[in-house]
Amino acid sequence: MPPVRRGTARGGANVRRTGERWRAPYGSDPAASRGRLIAEPASPTRSDFQRDRDRIVHSAAFRRLKHKTQVFVHHEGDHYRTRLTHTLEVSQIARALARALGLDEDLAEALALAHDLGHTCFGHTGEDALHACMAEHGGFDHNAQALRLVTRLERRYATFDGLNLTWETLEGLVKHNGPLLTRDGRPTPHYAEGGIPVAITEYNALNDLELATFAGPEAQVAALADDIAYDAHDLDDGLRADLFGLDDLNEVPFLAGLLDEIRTTYPGLERSRVVHELARRVITRFVEDVIAEAERRLAALQPADAAAIRHAAAPVVAFSEPMAAADRDIKTFLFARMYRHPGVMAVRRRAAAIVEDLFSTFRRDPTRMPEEWSAGLVGPDDPRTPRRVADFIAGMTDNYAVSQHRRLFAETPDLHWVIWPGREGGGE
Repeated sequence: MPPVRRGTARGGANVRRTGERWRAPYGSDPAASRGRLIAEPASPTRSDFQRDRDRIVHSAAFRRLKHKTQVFVHHEGDHYRTRLTHTLEVSQIARALARALGLDEDLAEALALAHDLGHTCFGHTGEDALHACMAEHGGFDHNAQALRLVTRLERRYATFDGLNLTWETLEGLVKHNGPLLTRDGRPTPHYAEGGIPVAITEYNALNDLELATFAGPEAQVAALADDIAYDAHDLDDGLRADLFGLDDLNEVPFLAGLLDEIRTTYPGLERSRVVHELARRVITRFVEDVIAEAERRLAALQPADAAAIRHAAAPVVAFSEPMAAADRDIKTFLFARMYRHPGVMAVRRRAAAIVEDLFSTFRRDPTRMPEEWSAGLVGPDDPRTPRRVADFIAGMTDNYAVSQHRRLFAETPDLHWVIWPGREGGGE
């Protein structure tokens, strides 16, 4: 007989089979959605959150994730993650967490699938370069860009721009990392210096996303799923690329413990299987911890609905303190050994130069962009030009950005890389 789970956060005697779907009172209910900015007839076959998910999957921005960098440029190997494969892994983890906690799986999946839509070509390198180019024009923020895409830039429907997603999906897209404003209306620390991005404030004036509250529970799930996915797969990709070795992971106590478990259980296991077993266990431990910690917080809060979670004093879906420390340790290790690896940094500098060259060229002469992007602009002094150029570049895949640079310049930086000589560390 399949095992059963009994959880106080689910209502005392509530019993279900492992993996079975259920909805808790605090889960977002599509039948009670606050709806869409532009009213549409209901679908006879899908909930509002299912429609949101489907619209995201069928968007051009989602397809472009296939050739956008996660850490490595896409052509370095078929097995490294891209933004698309990362997004799919986040989606799988988000659904698992949502099901375990009695949340709406479709909304959690929609938010996971949309969370990286606003990323530029060349990963965070492209975002940093574009933000610097836009410093005098409101900057660039990938969360704000995702909102622009789903509310303005996608043009698939006859009667509106964007995807016309539900309030809950848009709220979660903007606030999945937490409130943007304090309760007294000041920007939170992340936005204290530059302010809330204009794309968010402009849309919020039309459709109040309640920027001073937490997002709903499904968005909190998607945010944690993102952390779990890239902790695991960046370790996997870094090991595959020989940026560091298995023995180097002993610097992180949590990972050292998992490796000891694997070696004790499977002595002599080949390296490739050790790596996969490690990634699997990282995901499992984090997922199980999030479920246990969320159930503990839910039992303490006893939220009657999703609104109670939004107005709580702290996130309801979170890591326990020991696992939060493990997450910080992994990120610190990856920052030093992977994201700031000399070989990766050399490619980042060349990728940033491509973005900077493209921006300066299109900024001076918008007609060098395709007509659909340059239409209506009256030249470099048109105040709309910088943001239009940023929208164009942000939507580029790595491939397209390189091809555009080759079209416009005699020489284009080579983005292939090799392991930096003199790397310390190594395999087992």
